[in-house]
Amino acid sequence: MTIRVLLADDQPLLRMGFRMILSAQPDLEVVGEAVDGADAVRQTRALRPDVVLMDVRMPGTDGIQATEEIVGAGQGSRVLILTTFDLDEYAFAGLRAGASGFVLKDVPPAELIGAIRAVAAGDAVVAPRVTRSLLDQLSAHLPDPRAEPPVIDTAAVAALTDREREVFGEVARGLSNAEIAARLHLSEATVKTHITRVLAKLRLRDRVQMVIFAYEHHLLPGD
Repeated sequence: MTIRVLLADDQPLLRMGFRMILSAQPDLEVVGEAVDGADAVRQTRALRPDVVLMDVRMPGTDGIQATEEIVGAGQGSRVLILTTFDLDEYAFAGLRAGASGFVLKDVPPAELIGAIRAVAAGDAVVAPRVTRSLLDQLSAHLPDPRAEPPVIDTAAVAALTDREREVFGEVARGLSNAEIAARLHLSEATVKTHITRVLAKLRLRDRVQMVIFAYEHHLLPGD
């Protein structure tokens, strides 16, 4: 199966470099190049790529707004954010807008290729240390606990088994599958199965959305 990729970056040299790296892979095809966010939205609508490699800092319509529009359109294209700094607030905003993860612009080619394949397969690409930083970012924007609580599908949450709740809580803390497996004395395959079930029951896309859901609905262990 060929993974179709759209490159969105306002710097021609970077687009050319990414195209060269990706085109050398038999399972990756660059189907287009966008020069800004608005162009990325238009081309995604027309080309329906599997993955959009999206720079967040572009003139005009930035990558965050473009990500919101692409994910909101529901065409199935997934967004992988490109950023210069691993603790970039723009990258975090991109995750909240619906991106499936982010990678650094100077990431080694093998990691970039692996990230694109992971996102195309439905996974999220956010390292545990970055997830923890995301939690810190989110905590500063949580609603006042005295305010009206957000609407939550209590039936869906109640449908989680005790073990699924445990795994959900560890994901929300920012632990990797391997760390969760060691902590709960499970195999990594079992952890992945539990995560898949939690995503389905709560109608979430990936572990990034799990983290955000847990924080926004005060479902972290100890809350």
